Amino acid sequence: MTTIAWTIDWMETSTQVIDGYSQVVLSAGWRCTGTDVVPPPAGSAETVQPTVYTASNYGVSTFPIPATGGSFTPYDQLTQQQVVGWCWDTGVDQVATEAAITANIDAQLNPTEVQLPLPWAAA
Repeated sequence: MTTIAWTIDWMETSTQVIDGYSQVVLSAGWRCTGTDVVPPPAGSAETVQPTVYTASNYGVSTFPIPATGGSFTPYDQLTQQQVVGWCWDTGVDQVATEAAITANIDAQLNPTEVQLPLPWAAA
């Protein structure tokens, strides 16, 4: 089962006061990562580690300047989930991004193409 996690890698803020607000977040770099852990086969030696499959998408979102008198969260009170929500609100398609990550991991788990050893290569 693929586990999806959204993170914010960085945020760019204004150094000037904008409509009475300081440290206004102008943009953020986001990452969506999927992970699937497949345990070793039953009866494997204890030293055999599970196989971990991962895939990720990265992007940058730009945010509108907050409206005067509108809602505003001071920089030091922001949460990662709040900023991820802004990314979704400004055009990042959460469902499509997570589906692409899941499809990528599914393709790793169940490949439709493989590279076989060359038939003339010594075994």
